[in-house]
Amino acid sequence: MNEMYRSKDQTDKTKVTCIRNRADVLYDFKVSFFTMGQLPHFPWNFLERELENDSSSEIILDVLKQTCLHPLCCKHPPSVRYRRLFLSQLIKRHEASGREPLDELYDALGEVLGVEEGTECYKSYLLPCGEAVSLSESTAVISEGTTGLVTWEAALYLAEWALENTHLFTDRAILELGSGVGLTGIAVCRSCSPSSYVFSDCHLSVLHRLRDNVQLNGLDNQNSPRVCVEHLDWEEVTEKQLREIGAATVIAAEGSGIQHEVMTGPVTRVFFYNRQATIEMIKLHV
Repeated sequence: MNEMYRSKDQTDKTKVTCIRNRADVLYDFKVSFFTMGQLPHFPWNFLERELENDSSSEIILDVLKQTCLHPLCCKHPPSVRYRRLFLSQLIKRHEASGREPLDELYDALGEVLGVEEGTECYKSYLLPCGEAVSLSESTAVISEGTTGLVTWEAALYLAEWALENTHLFTDRAILELGSGVGLTGIAVCRSCSPSSYVFSDCHLSVLHRLRDNVQLNGLDNQNSPRVCVEHLDWEEVTEKQLREIGAATVIAAEGSGIQHEVMTGPVTRVFFYNRQATIEMIKLHV
């Protein structure tokens, strides 16, 4: 029997761990910025307290270095609009502290004001190993008639679970149904050492974006793990197709109407996303 795992909505009632030091806060800024997290959820209160207790603007420069001035932002930047809003919030806090204007802040804002907003942007998700999974995503939630051109909470939840259960993927052939823009699969390939990985989806625009993201993250069919991207409608996939692909494990971040059992979800928080959404891990029997 093939093993198939997916995540779907279920309430997560765990509470956020309190931030205790500057290193934690800077990491929080970095992770939230590159995933284009909601700006009100950034640790602004800590930043304001630091500005009250320190006569220098060092904390502002440190935040800049971990966000807009970080090499990852030059290579795979969040959307133009998002960077403008973020820098505006940073400038607002700095000006409220009564300090002298900081050239680095206004230079960064001036640079982004001169860039035209596009229909695509990058989101980058940091893995425990320190590497980043960078994805080209649509700036709109719904684009070209599909929601598959952005990363959803269920994919992040499934990726976190996979990172805690690497033994289920190591040296195994994996098939992912409904890969979307590729976050879960790329994280598994980077951290879980499968022998091969098949990404799949049924929407042509999603498949195009998925292939680009797989290539963007240095995965191909020539090196280990061997990867490929297939057109596959997971609601109509047959047992014969699964046998032809030869996957030992099948995963998906959506699905219904299949015999299943609820499993224990991930414990360690790796990615920043809306944890108020209802998400649970389910093992499907196919």
